[in-house]
Amino acid sequence: MIAYLEGRVIKQESDRIVLLSGSVGYEILLPEIVMNAFKARIHEEKVSLFIYHYQTERQPKPTLIGFNQEVERDFFQQFITVEAIGPLKAVHALSIPIRDIAIAIENKDTKRLSKLKGIGNRTSQKIIATLHGKMKKYALMHQTELETDALKQSEVSLDEIRFQVSDVLVNQLGHRPAEADEMIEKALKRSPNINTAEALFEEVYRGEMES
Repeated sequence: MIAYLEGRVIKQESDRIVLLSGSVGYEILLPEIVMNAFKARIHEEKVSLFIYHYQTERQPKPTLIGFNQEVERDFFQQFITVEAIGPLKAVHALSIPIRDIAIAIENKDTKRLSKLKGIGNRTSQKIIATLHGKMKKYALMHQTELETDALKQSEVSLDEIRFQVSDVLVNQLGHRPAEADEMIEKALKRSPNINTAEALFEEVYRGEMES
């Protein structure tokens, strides 16, 4: 199973590239949001992509779908758990930033979701039914779509809790340090009894959704 590739782009089309890695040229589909960001580095001598490898008995020919960041692939894997959304349909649907899609899911905004390519009202309702409550870390993503991991619950000091959440916001979600500090301070002001990193992260998320 191919999960990651590095190499040189030798061909580009509107929705895919051919990446020469070693002596093999891999055809890789790129969702629109991925392609738009990827164009800035497409002529570099060496580029890298996280890969979703799709192959079934009914479709034995491998399909590779590329992402600039691992968190994008993580979201994609969640997205295709929705009934009636397969990998190829999901590729076409990802035409707006993942952050915006995640916020729409958490806000149960069927109108916004139904505007995604190939996604109507009925499918948008299925998306919400399947994914609502699971999109909080994606809804906090910076527009640069930097990689993120979910925060773990832990009973630690408040300073350590601040550090853990700040590290995610700055180094994984792309916020500036001062911006992250402000988000954390506002969250603690609203809920001064927070005692876990997970609870602080949840409060930061809640505050951003209300602002």
